[in-house]
Amino acid sequence: MAPIPRARTGRRPGAWTEVALIAALYAGYSLSRTLVDADPAVAIAHGEMLLEAERAIGLDVERALVDWLVASTTLSVLAGYLYAALHYTVTPAVLVWLYCRRPDQYRAARLVLFAATGVALVCYFWIPTAPPRLLPDAYPDVLALTAQWGWWGTEASAPRGLGSLTNQYAALPSMHVGWAVWCGVVLAVLARSRTVRVVGVGYPILVTLIVVATGNHYLLDAVAGAALVLAFAALAALAPRRTAVRSRRGALAEPS
Repeated sequence: MAPIPRARTGRRPGAWTEVALIAALYAGYSLSRTLVDADPAVAIAHGEMLLEAERAIGLDVERALVDWLVASTTLSVLAGYLYAALHYTVTPAVLVWLYCRRPDQYRAARLVLFAATGVALVCYFWIPTAPPRLLPDAYPDVLALTAQWGWWGTEASAPRGLGSLTNQYAALPSMHVGWAVWCGVVLAVLARSRTVRVVGVGYPILVTLIVVATGNHYLLDAVAGAALVLAFAALAALAPRRTAVRSRRGALAEPS
């Protein structure tokens, strides 16, 4: 995983400013998803193209994982809770930890998260993609099957009655996986505890398994979400090094 730069980035930003920025990110993420007026036929066509691409390279694991999960009601309910809750609880928790414990790296890491999410929202607008559970082949919809045990309804992880407030054709890239990879990189690179670093490595793997096995994403969605975050993390890691190189070159060029 590309390391987040350890160079100092100044004082810790104001707490209320950060709360407002994160609230704006969440509001923008939710609102922009609802504003997408995707044609279901186009979204389904994109989903089928993605599935065909996976079959061509032997990565079409979705059906096997979904069938494995629905065979156990207990695991299906657990997966439903994890899918509906982790995305919106772990990421803020890691942001707070980062703000409190690693303030020098906070700004750069937060920028990576914001930039990757912004690009994903553009993808949702231009490339609406139906997840496996909405394809005509009728992949089992694990969250719909377990809705009686949770707070979600039959429209992804939206609470009952609020299904119209989510875009169900926002499969590519998977920001469930993207945000999980961001959390994993932050913990694996910046945590001092070996246990926490191991959790950082395992967390995105768990989230990838959950989103694919519940029929909400293709494996290539997960790959795209991870690649998006890692690309921005790599850029953030390279930026201070380039600045340092330019500073050294400038110092050498100054007349003695």
